[in-house]
Amino acid sequence: MSKDSRIEGTPFILPRRKILQGAGGLAGILASGQAPVFAQAKSQKMIVAHMNPLPESGSVSMDWFAKELSARSNGEIAAEFQGATLLTKEIEVMNAVKSGNIAMGSPAGAAASLFPEMGAFIVSYLISNYNQAYSILNGKVGDQLDKIFQEKYGVKVIYFYDYGFRHFWLNKRPIEQPKDLRGIKVRVQPSKVFADCVNGLGGVAVPLAWSEVITAAQQGVIDGADLPVVNMVPLKAYEVSKYFSMTYHNYGATLVAMNLGMWNALRPEQQKMILDTGREAQGVVRKITEEVDNLAAAKRILEPLGMKVNAPDLGPFKALAQQKIWPQYQKQYGALWDDIVASR
Repeated sequence: MSKDSRIEGTPFILPRRKILQGAGGLAGILASGQAPVFAQAKSQKMIVAHMNPLPESGSVSMDWFAKELSARSNGEIAAEFQGATLLTKEIEVMNAVKSGNIAMGSPAGAAASLFPEMGAFIVSYLISNYNQAYSILNGKVGDQLDKIFQEKYGVKVIYFYDYGFRHFWLNKRPIEQPKDLRGIKVRVQPSKVFADCVNGLGGVAVPLAWSEVITAAQQGVIDGADLPVVNMVPLKAYEVSKYFSMTYHNYGATLVAMNLGMWNALRPEQQKMILDTGREAQGVVRKITEEVDNLAAAKRILEPLGMKVNAPDLGPFKALAQQKIWPQYQKQYGALWDDIVASR
């Protein structure tokens, strides 16, 4: 009797490893209609949720991540990416992860609201370039944050990623120097560190959830907001703004996290596979972000859509941030602040 005929004849008594190896793995069993009940029982479904749909940059990496998890696990994990489906707000996504209703998700741009420790990365001009940020988040500091998040929030960090450096998009005027922000109503995420950034640089911070931003801009409730270059088109901000000023005023660090109970229930080799795949997904989103975060790329992307792009001298902005914003956060973040400064 051949190996294939034995699998067809007695699928429920063979060792699980043999079944996965035969008939092309679990995918082969499902494709041939064999043992669907067994296959479903042994395949662990994992939802990877995000508030934004494709082709937003974080969504691209999470969709890639979910597909790779399913493929690399040989059918043991059935990962599925859901972007802007049932969960469309950052807090909804992370509450679902913490409660175990879904396996993994991202706080997107609200990382500092849901994980206050992440606010240190957002302080204006504390992070000066991508290499600095990557060395911190992929090193000792990232490991420490992972431990803190497990203990305080019940989630395991799978990978850190970012939305790049934020720049102002406005419908009134371009920003050439800090005084151009005076009286300008800028939407910020509902976190104190974002509001302090805009207020400290001279603007008027208006905290709003992203779901309200486009309507608020259309109605004149805000004069604009800030986004990295990479998300201006996917989030359609160009439809309600005229000017894009590349101020690099904060770094949008965030993460993908997994329910800690689900993580602890995995075998060590499964955990390693998820972390290794997550590190590759991190590289996917970082490449997308970095490639467009420069003046030439921003002009190429946004000016055909009717926007005007400028790159002001950052010196006055950095000096103002160090004077008005840094002092209150240096004490708050303590050792984490010192680690970030040392990396500069």
